[in-house]
Amino acid sequence: MLGNIDAAPAKGQWIKDTSEASFMADVVDASQEVPVIVDFWAPWCGPCKTLGPALEAAVTAAKGKVRMVKINVDENQQIAAQLRIQSIPTVYAFFQGRPVDAFQGALPASDLKKFVDKLVALVGEDEGLTAALDEAEAMLAEGAATDAAEVFAAVLAEEPENARALGGLARAQIAAGALDQAETLLTNAPAGIAKAQEIEAARAQLALARQAQNAGPVDELRAVLAANPADHQARFDLAQALHAKGDVAGAIDELLELFRRDREWNEGAAKTQLFTIFEALKPTDPLAVKGRRRLSSMIFA
Repeated sequence: MLGNIDAAPAKGQWIKDTSEASFMADVVDASQEVPVIVDFWAPWCGPCKTLGPALEAAVTAAKGKVRMVKINVDENQQIAAQLRIQSIPTVYAFFQGRPVDAFQGALPASDLKKFVDKLVALVGEDEGLTAALDEAEAMLAEGAATDAAEVFAAVLAEEPENARALGGLARAQIAAGALDQAETLLTNAPAGIAKAQEIEAARAQLALARQAQNAGPVDELRAVLAANPADHQARFDLAQALHAKGDVAGAIDELLELFRRDREWNEGAAKTQLFTIFEALKPTDPLAVKGRRRLSSMIFA
């Protein structure tokens, strides 16, 4: 159980130990399907001995709707440093490849149940509304932004706190060029869904759309960079210009190269921009999945 001095392996098909080597597979990749709870602990941590079994019990009760991995910070200090773990126990929840919730310290069983229930709710939706939302997404993908917006708005009228519908409506407005309208919608999102993945994705798309309005000429920026490959600002501007032209893969490549050359440039602007692009894409988009893996391999190298 978590916190035992001998660090015995966790029991149960939904609970396991992990390490730096398997973090991507056990957490980032696995969270594309169901939320994954990550418990940072150490054998010498007293509160961990209380939190661990209680959290395992809450996860087991969810019967596969969430998973849990445990990371011994003494044996995996690099991951703990990257995620800025300052005290233990610390618990992160990942869904669709990114952190969605967290807490520090031991919590009572009732609070742990609420924590797990909130994660379970991330993947549950009414089937009828899901079909309508799927139809709206298809319309949006085909360029029928106005029609998609109408469907998203209809779902919102029925469920005002449906994050997928609100995020979809904002994305439809962005696609139609109504950036101010989308910003107002997102700014006034209900508190209960303001941090939902669908809302954050729409915010990321809005940020990228704003950037596209000021993007420079791709050819000129390529020429500047060819003359001076160490011109980080030119490379960053080129990435923005490429994304504005629809070359998302090219933008990601340039930002990863910038991160490789100087990850701290402009207060980590390359990583921040990469996260914005990843959030704007669907979590299962191959560009997002591959890009996150490449970035993680650089971070944990």
